Amino acid sequence: MDAQRAEAIRSTVEIAAGSDARTDFEKGRDLYNFYCYFCHGYAGDAKTLAATYLSPPPRDFTATPIEELTRARMIKSVSDGRPGTGMAGFKQTLNTVQVERVVDFIRQAFMGDDKPNTRYHTAGNGWPDHARYAIAFPFATGEIPLDTPVAELTSRQRQGRELFMDSCITCHDRARVEDEGTAWEPRAVSYPRSGYSHRRPDAVSAATPYSQHDLPPQVDDLSPRQRLGESLYQDNCAFCHAADGSGRNWIGAFLEPQPRNLTDKAQMQGMTTERLQAVIRDGLPNTTMPAWRHVLNRAQIEAVADYVMHVFVESAAEDAQ
Repeated sequence: MDAQRAEAIRSTVEIAAGSDARTDFEKGRDLYNFYCYFCHGYAGDAKTLAATYLSPPPRDFTATPIEELTRARMIKSVSDGRPGTGMAGFKQTLNTVQVERVVDFIRQAFMGDDKPNTRYHTAGNGWPDHARYAIAFPFATGEIPLDTPVAELTSRQRQGRELFMDSCITCHDRARVEDEGTAWEPRAVSYPRSGYSHRRPDAVSAATPYSQHDLPPQVDDLSPRQRLGESLYQDNCAFCHAADGSGRNWIGAFLEPQPRNLTDKAQMQGMTTERLQAVIRDGLPNTTMPAWRHVLNRAQIEAVADYVMHVFVESAAEDAQ
């Protein structure tokens, strides 16, 4: 038993390290650490960020008497999920043997012999002396709300908050706050780069909802100068203004103030070719619009302006009629 306990507290997550687990207990632990820890925690006590926003919160296995939660029910819960909770079913991900292993691990490690599970804050993971961060622990555990006014904190708590903000918040996020604030804001801060490859555009990797604006319009009646402008625009301007001119791609949605929507009649009202050329050439103060006069020559600037006016501005005016 002592050998198994020592093995249970090894300082690395084997599934991440790629080592071969030797016992069912270890295999169950690997599965738990990969699929279950985010909600239930490495210690099985559900003291996680997920627990702060899931209702009902994830089960605290360490507070659940083993005789009150049968193995059969746990196997069913892991397989099929629990309706009305955040507990998802894993029967499409784990086979029957794997489900049994993770359930048996939970029952043995957290509900039975109270074995410590794999610890994340170890020297191998870059935390050689985790105890030295102790003054930040109250903010990570939620004991002290992160949005507590600094003036109300003691000197030690202020130091702990600063340490938490510098070293812990990346993984622990906001921990606990008194004021949840707005759940979602109507602007981009990041997006999931599903299937990202530097050799493929985001439109291929389905980084929605922004990728739909990375598709350039197909226009057949362009003059040679407008064709040149199209090439220059898509190679340079589309990065912020989007391929479709809307400015609603990811970078465009991220910048503040947002790049002008070249397809919006109201935003482009009064725009002339001459004024557009001047903006491209000299940029716009107090915005992210740079001056291109040292990058593009006069003919190229005129070509870009001609393309934008014809494809985006004139089309927007026609659509509004």
